[in-house]
Parts: sequence; structure tokens; C-alpha cells
Amino acid sequence: MEVRIGIAESPQIIEFDLEDGTDRDELKASIDAAIGGKIKILWLKDRKGKDLGVPAEKIGFIELGTSDAERRIGFGA
Repeated sequence: MEVRIGIAESPQIIEFDLEDGTDRDELKASIDAAIGGKIKILWLKDRKGKDLGVPAEKIGFIELGTSDAERRIGFGA
């Protein structure tokens, strides 16, 4: 699943792919907890196994894309 995180008060956007099998609903619950102030750092693991921590107070926006299985490649008519 592709994820884009906008950093508040900065033009920077973090883009990466999550591990296969990431539960979308659990991810949304973690995002809600971070934005709601219940956790200080949103921890995510990318497809290569690297951990990414984003301070919750710096999150400007989060965009969740589709998983690789749902992506279409090529030209359509």
C-alpha cells in the first residue's frame, strides 16, 4: 500500500510503500490515535522492513493509496 505523509509547516512529503498484508483498518486506527494525541510517534514499516517514525504533531496529512495488487500498469483504451 502506498502512503504519502505531508509534514506540517513544511513542503516536505514522505512517500513509501508499506509491507504486503498491512491491515488498512489497523493503519487508520493508528493514524487516528496519532492525530488524536494518544500516541506521540506514528511508527510504520515499509516494504523493505525499515521502520519509519513520524512525530504525530508534525503530521499535516496522510494519503493512503492502493496495494500493488490493485495497481494497473500500461495504457487503457
